[in-house]
Amino acid sequence: MSLTIIKPGLLDTLQDQGRAGYSRLGINRGGVMDRYAAQVANMLVGNDTNEAVIEIHFPGAQFLFEQNTLISITGGNYNAMLNDEPVPLWHPIVVRKNAILHFPKLQNGSRCYLAVHGGFCVSKWLNSYSTHLKAAAGGFHGRKLEKGDEISFKETSIYFAGLLKPGKEFEALKWGVDTGNTYEHPNEIFFIPGNEWEQLTNQSKDAMVEDNFTIHPFSDRMGYQLKGVDLKRHQNTELVSSAVSFGTIQLLPNGQLIVLMADHQTTGGYPRIGHVISAHLPKLAQLRPSDCIHFIRTDIDKAEQLLIAQQQELNILQRACMERLNSMVC
Repeated sequence: MSLTIIKPGLLDTLQDQGRAGYSRLGINRGGVMDRYAAQVANMLVGNDTNEAVIEIHFPGAQFLFEQNTLISITGGNYNAMLNDEPVPLWHPIVVRKNAILHFPKLQNGSRCYLAVHGGFCVSKWLNSYSTHLKAAAGGFHGRKLEKGDEISFKETSIYFAGLLKPGKEFEALKWGVDTGNTYEHPNEIFFIPGNEWEQLTNQSKDAMVEDNFTIHPFSDRMGYQLKGVDLKRHQNTELVSSAVSFGTIQLLPNGQLIVLMADHQTTGGYPRIGHVISAHLPKLAQLRPSDCIHFIRTDIDKAEQLLIAQQQELNILQRACMERLNSMVC
């Protein structure tokens, strides 16, 4: 029993939280762009938070469910529909066999996540389900999803099917998740100074936090190219290539910025003038081309405080979701 792609989307891939520990071999972590939304999607259907989900970009695919199942959709709002009826985000949804899920209209956000109860039956590559497109490995045959693809579910029985009312194709459970804290003030992105911050002129340092930067249309899962005032260094000396990570802000030779995202390279030779704090990577991942970013400088202590608070919130959500789901099958 499975899910079938009846119409492919722009770029829909299987992803999890990424494959850590292989950067020394030149293999990046990859994984979902919005780790918060993907974790919550799994929590809502009772999965481990590192279970594979489908990361969907607009225009999204159309999916046919070939068995009753429990799903959730989180992240960007693409006006999700099941058989042409709107369904809510950030809620568990019981879906009847033969229902069709599609995404007809972009409301906000840059990517959304589809999780199914039990997860998808795919093999791991280097301890991760994530699709690595350049290596053509992981996920579903190492590529994006195409028309006719069938992805089996690990869980073939659904304990919540009794919640479906006669004649209804789905039933959205009445409880869900409030994500206001994570995505509030979406254009305000906190960063800490990087190794080459002090190489910037004072005028460029001021511009970094006073001006807005626009996400360029050529941006993708590898990096967000930004358009804004040209930033300058005291001296344009060459640097030895060094490690970079998800959220590293680099200064390009033309004075513009690039923020490295989930599919970033493992090393780079451009100046690392900052790093987006981990707690703000989810809302950064939901920004789209032409959206503006206003950088706000902070320090490691504040970054750690915000990340701990976000992780504590996720821990509470996970316990609450499990209690709710268990109460419905007892």
